[in-house]
Amino acid sequence: MTYYFSRYSQNFMTFSMRSFKRMFFHVFFVIGYLISTQTSASIHTEGLRQLLQLTEYISVDYTSAITDGKIVDQGEYQEMLDFSNIIAERAAREPSEQAMIRLSKSLLYAVQAKKTLVEIQGLTSELKNVLIKNSPQLLLPTSLVSPSTVKQLFKNNCASCHGITGKGDGELASQLSPQPTNFNERTRALDRSILGLYDVITGGLDDTAMPSFNNLTAKQRWSLALYTGSLAFVADEKQQKNNTLDLSLAELVQYSPNELYRAKTDLDKGVVEQLRANPEVLFSTTKAPLTIARDQLKKTLAAFKNNDVILAQQFAVSAYLDGFELVENNLDAYDSSLRKGIESNLLGLRNEIINNKGSANLDASVSAILRQIEQAEFLLNDSSISDSALFSASFIILLREGLEALLVVLALFTILVRSNKKEAVKYLHFGWVAALIAGGLTWLVAQKLVTISGASRETMEGVAALLAAIVLFYIGFWMHSKTQADQWQRYVQQNINKSLKAGTLWGISGLAFIAVYREVFETVLFYQSLLTQTNSSQQLVLFSGFGAALAMLVVVAWLMIKYSIKLPIGRFFSITTYLLLALSFILAGKAITALQEAALISITRFPIDFHLAWLGINSTWQGIAMQAFILFCSSMLFFKPWLKQRRAG
Repeated sequence: MTYYFSRYSQNFMTFSMRSFKRMFFHVFFVIGYLISTQTSASIHTEGLRQLLQLTEYISVDYTSAITDGKIVDQGEYQEMLDFSNIIAERAAREPSEQAMIRLSKSLLYAVQAKKTLVEIQGLTSELKNVLIKNSPQLLLPTSLVSPSTVKQLFKNNCASCHGITGKGDGELASQLSPQPTNFNERTRALDRSILGLYDVITGGLDDTAMPSFNNLTAKQRWSLALYTGSLAFVADEKQQKNNTLDLSLAELVQYSPNELYRAKTDLDKGVVEQLRANPEVLFSTTKAPLTIARDQLKKTLAAFKNNDVILAQQFAVSAYLDGFELVENNLDAYDSSLRKGIESNLLGLRNEIINNKGSANLDASVSAILRQIEQAEFLLNDSSISDSALFSASFIILLREGLEALLVVLALFTILVRSNKKEAVKYLHFGWVAALIAGGLTWLVAQKLVTISGASRETMEGVAALLAAIVLFYIGFWMHSKTQADQWQRYVQQNINKSLKAGTLWGISGLAFIAVYREVFETVLFYQSLLTQTNSSQQLVLFSGFGAALAMLVVVAWLMIKYSIKLPIGRFFSITTYLLLALSFILAGKAITALQEAALISITRFPIDFHLAWLGINSTWQGIAMQAFILFCSSMLFFKPWLKQRRAG
């Protein structure tokens, strides 16, 4: 990645359009790659999902073939033998997966020996756990089609065989063998997972009349799977109101109710079945950030105890980025030290996982963080945030996130104006306006179409900040060489006109875009979280804080423009150099912090714990080393003339 950044830190004013396009192609390629690797699927995905489907089929339909150790249907029993043979043969092709091979062989022997349903389902549950563990992360739906739409989908695509109410009595049912599934049969529904239904809807079922409905969107197929999986259960509104369930959506989708009951003996069976009866409630509300943090921490511990260090690390990262980070500004208004403590412990948890400190130590660390989260939850939920705290939080969010972007844009603006190229300002305006639009669209897409994980968000911010820091650092050095008025006039005459004719002002647009875009999405995210802590009567206070920060940014912009234009050219370049190098220093620190939070750079704690958010300073060796390097180079830049003068004297 360093290659992509260093390659394009060329002379700012001679930056060709072609180079600019290449730079952004590579940068966004890198960003896209980093995001996609978090959700990329294995080439074995389809095969593993087929094995899951066959395993579940055996679990659900075994009683149709064998009862009390005797064959009751020879055709069904032959299917059980065929399916268990297929599972064993395919598992044998994965020599590294010994658990899968062992369980598939045991299942085959159990079917051949006509073992009891309890023994068969015990083996299928174990095998299913192994298959799910080895499968790539499942892309779950974030929303469903409306109830009326899914009923119409069922009527149009399924009712002719399964019947209008899903009882397997459609117009064509009598002509089909095997008979269509009766989704209202509760005994079988308890052994059937939503994932199994989704896979059948997506890929069809071999040697049956069940076709593939891959022509439907994933959202429509998930909606149909959840709808057909609900028909055997009766929704009870009174029972649903106060029920809570410590299960993830993935668990509810991947496992049947009976598998969940066997794995989690403390589960309330009524709650699980109510969720199957009314799956819309799983998508009607968004989990609170601290609830997400708590859930991910529990998964972290479970994955670590299961010797899956990589998965444990992913959950630990998500606990911070998808959960706690979204309420940091809110919590600061109540208890800054508690916020810092939770943040430090969450980041430190990752090192414990990497260094494999042992499950007992990790258990203690997670328990301590959960207690802190409980304190934070009490503070945040005990009452709505006060008007003064809300105003302060709203004001600081916009001022902090907007000031860096504003300073970069204004520095570029004044450079163009002082070089007598006011007509080029439109390129600059294009860059920052495009960033505002792109940031808003990114947020909209994240809300409505796809889920952008916290790690992906931090990766984008970190890469953008690092790129901006490098470019600003180079511009700062370049401007320092032009602090003398005669040097600047000579440079303008020799290079500027030629550079502008070459179309290189798109480089200015690009830098403005980067500087603004990285702030927009995070700002919207923080305000969205802040809104959850306010009631309707406080919205005026929140927008007042936003307006006050916006007004201050306007004042800063006006003062910079007014006084920078009046400054002598040498003084202007000198002050702008300090500003750009300072911004480079801040952005470099923030870039390292963001990439550390996304777990792309390791975290090595500094002996003294400190954190200066406004300066991008964090107490890690990696961040301090990066900023110390920038500080050293900047110091050499300013001391070099003094050293030359002293040597000459």
